[in-house]
Amino acid sequence: MTTITFDTLKFANTLKAAGVPPAQAEAEAVALSEVLEVNLKDLVTKENMHHEMRDLEQRLIIKLGTLIAVAIGIVAALVKLL
Repeated sequence: MTTITFDTLKFANTLKAAGVPPAQAEAEAVALSEVLEVNLKDLVTKENMHHEMRDLEQRLIIKLGTLIAVAIGIVAALVKLL
């Protein structure tokens, strides 16, 4: 799983340097860190995406093969009847 390092101390210090009160700066750093952690859990990695795409491709190939086989069977039955 991909991880991103978020430096809450550096973020809080940057806010403090900009004039944000220390308690508010620290609270914003913690809140942003939690938001990033929660949202990153839902991200898809390239590896996961490629795996899912391969699975979808295989399922599509099987369904199309089945459809072609059924169509050939129907055409063969119609030719035999006529």
